[in-house]
Amino acid sequence: MSEALTTVAVICLTLSEKIAAGAFSNEGRLPSERQLSEQFSTTRITLREALSQLEGQGLIYREVRRGWFVSPPRIVYNPLQRSHFHAMAREQGRSAQTQVIDASALTASDAICCKLALPPKSEVYRIRRLRYIDGRPVLYVEHYLNPHFFPNILSADLTQSLTDLYSSQYGVSYGRVRFDMLPTRLPEQASSALKVAPGSPALFITRTNRDQHDRVIDCDLEYWRYDALHIDVEVS
Repeated sequence: MSEALTTVAVICLTLSEKIAAGAFSNEGRLPSERQLSEQFSTTRITLREALSQLEGQGLIYREVRRGWFVSPPRIVYNPLQRSHFHAMAREQGRSAQTQVIDASALTASDAICCKLALPPKSEVYRIRRLRYIDGRPVLYVEHYLNPHFFPNILSADLTQSLTDLYSSQYGVSYGRVRFDMLPTRLPEQASSALKVAPGSPALFITRTNRDQHDRVIDCDLEYWRYDALHIDVEVS
C-alpha cells in the first residue's frame, strides 16, 4: 500500500472516531483543511481524498465557502405516509423550516403539462421553496400547480404546508400519488440554494398528486441532499 493510501486510511479512521465521540464543536464544524493538513502532516490533495471518502459515507458534508461539517442524522421518509414535511420532521424530534424562493404564474414546459394532464403551453403556478431540517438546507423543491384548483394561492403564506393550505382554503385533499425516484447530480439552481458545489449527488423525486376526485392537481420536483434522507418503506 502506498504512503498516500495509508495516510488516507489513517485520516478516515481518526476523523470517524472523533465524530463518533462528538469531539467537534456544537455546530459540528471540522477544522479548516489547512489545519487538518498540518495535523496529519500531509498534502491538501491527500486530505481531500480522505474527506471525500468520509463524505461518500455520509459522515461529513461540505458547504461552499464555509468548510466541512459533521452530518446530522438523516430524516426518515416514507413515501407511503401522507405526512407533510413539517409534520414528518416534528414526529422525529427535528425542527423544520420553509423558505419561499419565488412564486409566479408561467407557461409550463411540455413535460410539466404532460404530468399535470394539461394541453401544451398551458399556464401553471410555480412555487420554488427551500426546506431546512435543524437549520440545514436539505431539500430544494419546485411545485407546479394547476391554477384551476387554486385561485389566488400565490398571495397566501407559502411557507406553510401546502397540504394544509389545500385543505383549509380549497377543500382539496390528496388521493393517489405517483413517485419517481432517481439518483442524480444537482442542477445549478438547486446546488446554489443548498450551498453545495454544482453537480453534487442528490436524490431526485418527482411526485404527481391527485385529489380526492382523482384529478391531477400538482407536481413536485424534489432535489434532496443525498446525505440527508433515509427512505424507509414497509408494505403489508
